[in-house]
Amino acid sequence: MQTNFLSQQFNAGSLAENSTACPANATVCDGTSCVLPEDNFNQTLSVVLSTVLTIMLALVMFSMGCNVELKNFLGHIKRPWGIFVGFLCQFGIMPLTAFLLSLAFNILPIQAVVVLIMGCCPGGTASNVIAYWVDGDMDLSISMTTCSTLLAMGMMPLCLFIYTKMWTDSDAIVLPYDSIGISLVALVIPVSFGIFVNHKWPSKAKIILKIGSIVGAVLIVLIAVVGGILYKGSWIISPKLWIIGTIFPAAGYSLGFFLARVAGLSWHRCRTVSLETGMQNTQLCSTIVQLSFTPEQLELMFTFPLIYSIFQLLFALIILGGYRLYRKHRVKTNTDVEKTEQKEDSKSNAKINGGFVSDEMK
Repeated sequence: MQTNFLSQQFNAGSLAENSTACPANATVCDGTSCVLPEDNFNQTLSVVLSTVLTIMLALVMFSMGCNVELKNFLGHIKRPWGIFVGFLCQFGIMPLTAFLLSLAFNILPIQAVVVLIMGCCPGGTASNVIAYWVDGDMDLSISMTTCSTLLAMGMMPLCLFIYTKMWTDSDAIVLPYDSIGISLVALVIPVSFGIFVNHKWPSKAKIILKIGSIVGAVLIVLIAVVGGILYKGSWIISPKLWIIGTIFPAAGYSLGFFLARVAGLSWHRCRTVSLETGMQNTQLCSTIVQLSFTPEQLELMFTFPLIYSIFQLLFALIILGGYRLYRKHRVKTNTDVEKTEQKEDSKSNAKINGGFVSDEMK
């Protein structure tokens, strides 16, 4: 059932003095909690921001494509071991983790379903931006995002059928294949142009990449802020969902990295698979939820995609900060070792050169 509602919570004391009456336009009301139709401001804001974010996303993916070598990209397609590992993480680890977390915290069936929907979603495009900042394999990152979005057409129904049987009829969940298709087109077309530019004008591609990476960082933060503005009325939610929203992305990053390492992938590819696993397409999850459930049900679970997106971004930034510190320390250490080796080599050669040692090596 398609709905255009925002779940909004109201404290009875804030409505009127000692009054439990909901506003006249409320569609669902139990005295202390109401569901209101989306107001005109939110509708206009949503349309404007969606347009802006779509344009920004296309520019970011175009710039990410400027860092992809066509030969390497085709190499991953022809020898898809890295993509296969990512597939196992995306549609193996994440749905299973969602299922186990739902059981462990014994949440309501409708809440378990939204957690499972999140776990079955393909990877999000934000992972490509973060992968660039942590020196990941961009060819693998782009190919994994593309393949997971394409495979989601079949894998999402399969995973939902397997894992949601104990809570709901999987036929009740409406999968927006048009939205998945749009996501795929919005990913493939800009990236293809970026790959072409990198092939023809590599020097210009580097400039575009630097600008796009900055725009991408702004876009990630902006999406989180926009979500908070549009859905600010839905913040009263079960503490268990907050805990799951915290654990779930962290588990995705950790298990993705571990499986990639066990599969023998290099460190920079492990970082890439980790990010592709933990970063889900939360916008797609929100769309599925709104299409599939009634306003009464939305009240119990509508905010979970936003909670997940906040914590997946937070942990991604922690990973990024940790990697940057590690790289800075490693480069500093390697430089010191090289200087020491150069100094020792110079002193050993001094015997041959009549005892001469240059001043800069002393």
